[in-house]
Amino acid sequence: MLGVKLPANLQADSDLLFTAVQEAGAMGLELSRKNVRNWAKPDGSTVTEADLQIDAFLKSRLHDTRPDYGWLSEETPDTPDRLSCKRLWIVDPIDGTNSFVNGSDGWCIGAALIEDGQVILAALYQPKAELFYAAALGYGAYCNKVLMTANDDSGFAGAKLLGTGRALKTFPGVSAAASPQIPLLLRLAHVASGQADIALSFGPRNDWDLAAGDLLVQEAGGVITQVTGAKMIYNLATPKQNGMLAAGKQRHSAALKILEAI
Repeated sequence: MLGVKLPANLQADSDLLFTAVQEAGAMGLELSRKNVRNWAKPDGSTVTEADLQIDAFLKSRLHDTRPDYGWLSEETPDTPDRLSCKRLWIVDPIDGTNSFVNGSDGWCIGAALIEDGQVILAALYQPKAELFYAAALGYGAYCNKVLMTANDDSGFAGAKLLGTGRALKTFPGVSAAASPQIPLLLRLAHVASGQADIALSFGPRNDWDLAAGDLLVQEAGGVITQVTGAKMIYNLATPKQNGMLAAGKQRHSAALKILEAI
C-alpha cells in the first residue's frame, strides 16, 4: 500500500497491518449493507455490532499474530499489561460510527503500530470512497499509493479548517469548518492529503482517534501536536491526548501562537 519498499524490520509488520485493515474494510462495507444492531454506550456514543466484529477480527489478525505486541482499541477493555510492551497496536474499528449507521461514506477503519510511544506504521481505510491511506516512519505517506504532501502557508485567509464552531472562531479568515460528524482520523487524512489546511480539536482525545492520522500528517510534511504544542506520546497509562492541532509546518507554528494567546 506504499509506493516504496521498506526494510525487513518494517516490511513484515506493514504487510500484516495493511492487509488486515483492507480486509476489515471489506468486512465493514458488507456489514454496512445490513441492518446491524446499534446502541448507545455509557458515554453516549454509538456502537454497532459491526464495530465489535471488526474489532475482534483485527485483534485476531494483529495481536494474535504478534502476541508480544500490546493492544489498545476503542472496543476492547483496556488492561495495564500493554504498558510493558515496546510495540503496541492501536485500533479504531470504525471511526465515524454515526456515519456508518446513517449509510454515508464518512467512516473509516484506522490502525497504527506504536514503538516506544511513537507511531511507526499507520493504515486508514475509507471503504465507501475506496481510499486507502498508509504511512511508515521515514518513508512517506500515501493515498492509494500516491505520495501525499500537506499544504503549507503562514496565513489563515481562505484556509480550510476542519473542526467545530469553536475551532472556526479561533482563526479569523479561515474558509470553512467541517461538520463534527467527520471523524478525527479522516480530518487528519485530509490535512495530510492537502484536502484541508488545518485540523483542530479541543479537549481530551483518545489515542485511537489520532494515532493512525498522526503519522499520515507527519510523513506528509505536516506537524501534529496537542493544543498546548506538546508532542503526542502514545501508550501511556491514560491513553488520551490534550486536544489536537495539525497543519503544515508554517501554519502549525502560526496557529500555535494564536492558541497560546487564548
